[in-house]
Amino acid sequence: MQLRGNEMVQLVAGEEVYVGLQRDPHEFDVTPEFVAYYSAATGDHHPWYTGDSPFGGPVAPALLRHSEVYLFPGWYLSSYGNLHAKQEWELYHPMMVGDHVIARCLISDRYSRRGRDYVVNEVTFSDRSGRVLSRGRTHQSFLRDPIPTAAVVIDKDREKSAERRFDIPLEGALEELTPLVKPITQEMCDKFSGPMRNYHNDREEARKLGFPDIVVQGMMSVCFLSEFLTQRFGIGWYCGGKMNVSLVNIVWGSDTVISRGLVRELTPEGPRQRAHLDIWCEKPDGTKVIVGKASALVV
Repeated sequence: MQLRGNEMVQLVAGEEVYVGLQRDPHEFDVTPEFVAYYSAATGDHHPWYTGDSPFGGPVAPALLRHSEVYLFPGWYLSSYGNLHAKQEWELYHPMMVGDHVIARCLISDRYSRRGRDYVVNEVTFSDRSGRVLSRGRTHQSFLRDPIPTAAVVIDKDREKSAERRFDIPLEGALEELTPLVKPITQEMCDKFSGPMRNYHNDREEARKLGFPDIVVQGMMSVCFLSEFLTQRFGIGWYCGGKMNVSLVNIVWGSDTVISRGLVRELTPEGPRQRAHLDIWCEKPDGTKVIVGKASALVV
């Protein structure tokens, strides 16, 4: 379950989860307090968030509402052993501090793979006028067959196996972006995934769901990648940025995450160019936790 204001949101479905399922929209204001909370939870303190920006005033982080999808009820198939498997983002226009925003969700796909069922929940953000600001697609995976409650679903040794290695060639890149290093702290987990105690911020809650330690919420590393791309591309990330990544290994509590990227190609797009990148997050020992693609306009 997730907390929305003073309301408890029951994520586990009480009815069929089908492609085309929609829920009532959420509306919210982009406040300075919310932006400050995001900055504390991620360690992202870009000066555009509190001062002037190319957009004419303070602008929200590109993924301010990174976990909006989890505020919509009744689309989880189960809670035990579920994992965030893949994430897509398309960015069209920034949320400005002071804006009123509407979020709408749609179950856009379901599929099965390797003993797991996947649900794709698509959230679209728009302003009062109806202009689309951004769109995210969250692929959540669920164990198809029940496992005894005491069983460990995934242990820390899994990421050391050969099948969990994801090698990315460094040769032939047009540009290597400056890596972004982020040590994960308990305070970050509490802010990012709180205030409720859950498997993203509490070891005992994690063990109840079959994990040996805190499972850092997958969106946190996705937000690190967005910060990383904002630092390099700025306006070109906020207006036209795209990301499509797979969450391939778990980030455990107290891990350090390093965001990295390589520009592989530049293609024309109107009067500008679009940079196409390989992006990934890894631990200091080289274990990849996120791998995928991104693109942004070069402004």
